[in-house]
Formats: sequence, C-alpha cells, structure tokens
Amino acid sequence: MQVENHKEEVPFSFYEDQFRQADPAEVTGRLKGVQWDGEELTVTLLGRQFAISHPTYAIRALDGGPIPPLATQTFLLRYLLECKDTLWGGQWKTFREMPWGEMYIQPYTGRVLTRAAFTFGTRVAAYRAAAEKMGAQPVPHGDAGFRFTLVPGYEMQLLVWEGDEEFPPNAQVLYSDNFAEGFAPEDRVVAGDILISTIKSNL
Repeated sequence: MQVENHKEEVPFSFYEDQFRQADPAEVTGRLKGVQWDGEELTVTLLGRQFAISHPTYAIRALDGGPIPPLATQTFLLRYLLECKDTLWGGQWKTFREMPWGEMYIQPYTGRVLTRAAFTFGTRVAAYRAAAEKMGAQPVPHGDAGFRFTLVPGYEMQLLVWEGDEEFPPNAQVLYSDNFAEGFAPEDRVVAGDILISTIKSNL
C-alpha cells in the first residue's frame, strides 16, 4: 500500500514494527502505570485509557470515545518503547530549562507556546471550562492555569494570559522535572502539542 502521509505514517510504521518485537513484561516492568492482561497493554493519557493489543497493533478507547490521531498513537508507542518511570523531584521546569531545550526552543515556541497563547489566551473562559471538564487541577498562576497528568507520574501545567490592547496573549507550559530524564526532547515537544490539541477538542 502506498504511504500518502509520510510525515505521520512512516514514523508510525517504524515504531509499530518495533512494538511488535517488544516484550510486554519488560514494558510493564519499566512503566508501573501500564497494565498487561496477556492480550492488551492499557495506557492512560490525559485521563483517558486506551488498550493496545500486542503483538499485532490495534488501539481502542476504553471510554468508547474516539481513538487518538496517528501522531498521538506514535507518541504512545514511543512512550511504551522508550520511556521509563523516574521520580519527580517536586520542581517544575520550562522546556528551555531541560536538556536540549535550547536547541529545540524555536520549533517548540511556535508549535506549543504561540499556539497555546492564541488558542486559549483569546478564550480564557473556554479554556478554563475545558480544563475543568478534563478534571485538571487549577493552579494560582496566569489568568488561567491548570495542572494535567500526561501519563502516570508525569505532570504538566498550562498557564495562559489574556491579551489586551497593549500586549498579545501569552502562554507557558511547565513540566514536572522528571521529564528531563524520562522523555526525549522531541517527545516533550509532542507532549505539549498533544496537551493543546486535547484541551482544544474539549472547548
């Protein structure tokens, strides 16, 4: 079959093949928040649970809702294959403050921070309602700020400031400090992207 969307389908196919060769016992030993019942691995992403069959890949949402887009499925495969449980030291880090953050900051700013600012900083009340709908915890920062659990053990905050006549809307994303060790920098970028897209789908 001809691959039409190389940007998403080629990396997905690569990690799908890697996943087929993975050992579920090794995955669940490395990631305590993942369960294996002999047929499917259960993962939690932003409060939703997904069952992923192994060795032949298929994904289904346990809440009966839509399955995530292909880029998010690739992120989940990378999470299962490469991520590891790392204890949170209690600190929050910006993307720039983590290893390789300076190198990736330009694409990150456009893909995550600017997008969040103009998606939610222009609709603060809608952002607040969507975050509450997702069960996020409010934090006392920004014009509206909430804390989200990306996957078990990994926390994110999204803070937004409403624009006015003098200043454009603004946003900041904070990561629990264990992201620095548990996730590759490109996955931290994708995590921000997924967070924004998921909130946007709840507006």
